Amino acid sequence: MTIESIPKFTGPAAKLWAAIPSHSQKLLLSNVWCGKCRHEVTIINFSGVVKAGDLLLVGSCSECHGDVARVIEMS
Repeated sequence: MTIESIPKFTGPAAKLWAAIPSHSQKLLLSNVWCGKCRHEVTIINFSGVVKAGDLLLVGSCSECHGDVARVIEMS
């Protein structure tokens, strides 16, 4: 069993993430491309920041534990 960390968000990122319905949050987290695995995976142990007005999640692949990221356009 792996232990996932509690997500760390900057203040602005936390506001944007909270505005997304929970069912959509789950879909976004489970649909992240891993370049090493070469397919979609779930992001784990992630943090969130705002970059150019969009929400950027950075974390690890649930399968290979490599680095992955997800940009959520907020416009």
